Amino acid sequence: MKHRPTTEMSELELQRFVDFFSQYVSETETALGLQAGLRQIRVALPLLKGHFEGRLETPTSLIDRSGLPRGTGHRTIEAMVEDGLILKRKRTKSGKTFTLHPSSKMLQQWIDYARRIKSLVGSVFGLSSGQDYFFGASYLSNTVISPLEVMGEKLKLRGELRILLHADPAFMAMQRVRKQFEIHFGTDINVRALSIDRLRQEILSNSESTHSKYDIVTCDLCWMPEMIEQGVLRPIGRLDDPAFPDLPDFHPEALSTAINDEELFGLPVQTTPELLIYRKDIFEDLDLHPPETLDEMLALARQLHNAEHDMAGICWNGARGTPVGTTFMMLMADLGQPVLDLPSRGEGFASRPRSPAHNRPMLDSPVAFEAAEYLLELRRYSPDTVLQMSWYERALCFAEGHAAMSYCYTQISQLYESDRNSPAYRQTGYALHPNRDPAKRIAPLGGWMLCAPVNLPDSRLDEVRRAISGLSSPQATKLYIQNGSMVSSRFSVCNDPSVAHEHPTIPIVDRMARSGKLQMWPRPAVPELNRIVNILGDEIHTMLLRNKRPREALRDAQAKIDKLMREQRNY
Repeated sequence: MKHRPTTEMSELELQRFVDFFSQYVSETETALGLQAGLRQIRVALPLLKGHFEGRLETPTSLIDRSGLPRGTGHRTIEAMVEDGLILKRKRTKSGKTFTLHPSSKMLQQWIDYARRIKSLVGSVFGLSSGQDYFFGASYLSNTVISPLEVMGEKLKLRGELRILLHADPAFMAMQRVRKQFEIHFGTDINVRALSIDRLRQEILSNSESTHSKYDIVTCDLCWMPEMIEQGVLRPIGRLDDPAFPDLPDFHPEALSTAINDEELFGLPVQTTPELLIYRKDIFEDLDLHPPETLDEMLALARQLHNAEHDMAGICWNGARGTPVGTTFMMLMADLGQPVLDLPSRGEGFASRPRSPAHNRPMLDSPVAFEAAEYLLELRRYSPDTVLQMSWYERALCFAEGHAAMSYCYTQISQLYESDRNSPAYRQTGYALHPNRDPAKRIAPLGGWMLCAPVNLPDSRLDEVRRAISGLSSPQATKLYIQNGSMVSSRFSVCNDPSVAHEHPTIPIVDRMARSGKLQMWPRPAVPELNRIVNILGDEIHTMLLRNKRPREALRDAQAKIDKLMREQRNY
């Protein structure tokens, strides 16, 4: 039976296939004793995994990872180089040492092979020809998530389950169903909700106490490296822990922020990318299409600015500090350069520097200057109050009909998706960030993780692990959505027909996750990120007020951040 490839294969899905096939080869060798014919596969698998993870392979490291004898490994690599499957790249001018990389021929072979196996596996599970699914996710088509049930054995906690949350609209859905979770867990729940800056400070302050005031704390995805490195959180298990069998169901970019040395420091409860949103009715009336490039977005903002009464072309985070610092970082990413010197990975970048030496800020680059000039121009087609706007204010501006386009995180999309009085109600379109290169458009990823504080008593850990698992389960996630949340962190929840049909943002985000478009690297995973963003945000805000020229603001930000990184890393 011949299986033809029917769908595109994203880098993310190919990576999952390679992980699956690595296990398959190991089981095949063990069970059937087949080794001789698998030599090239034993070399190809770690080479491909290194390519996806941004890890450089040398002949020595690749042979070690392949498990082949030294002489066999060298002969196999040389044969694959001659066949055009492996590329050699010089590491030094002399050419005596080099790194190894999969060629475009090898990548295409594996993409074709993965498509065929995906089609074959789908047919085994009864999916019809052409019916799409995501390889490695823990669901099949049209899965209906069952209602939240009472736990067979209630939580054995002394006193209440104490949770520290972020005070945003998505988490307010968790507040609304607190009573249902109290029944589910068989214990009272005490919830405290704080704004984002106060939340971060409370998590850090709480870690300095002898005993934690909270059983569960919610961490922004981009805080995780800092929280893990500073010992603020304690592991809740390992990747192979049988208590967490459905980890592949989580959006992988979000889950990756909670993993350090095979240990798991939390579970995602929200995945919320920043998207470009636009008024579909206005675009349709003017026969316009959502922008794919930054030049197109600027032209549209110019055209739509004041095209209707009190209507700005676009709104964005312009407030001093974290808001506009984040805007500038993401604009640099849209121009193809992360704010730090991150290593390349696939078509993008790794979310972490390869070494302390790669922590260098890139604000003295031509891309940073281009981003500064672009933002100054964009301000001309923005609301007068844009330099006071943060996440909520820009979404509200769009919801009230005062902007034709906006950047917005999906976690607050209910401001216009649930308000029938909003001019944007059921008239909002969603798009990836416009980019210099339309083929490289992505959605910068945000979201929240449920974690255990480092000073949580050992006597409570096992029950808190059960609570974290329950609060991030598919059943819980669906319940949040039914009570006003617009976000999910799981593939399976989007596959529930009632969720996909009633909440337009969720299937859109699901498709982006499956295609590998949700990316963390625009906000690099370094412990210093919060201070980097604040420094950058102060300098860029001063520039936007015309109190500094772009080159001066960027030079000062470069110097301050470089000094910060050197002091923190002692290099």
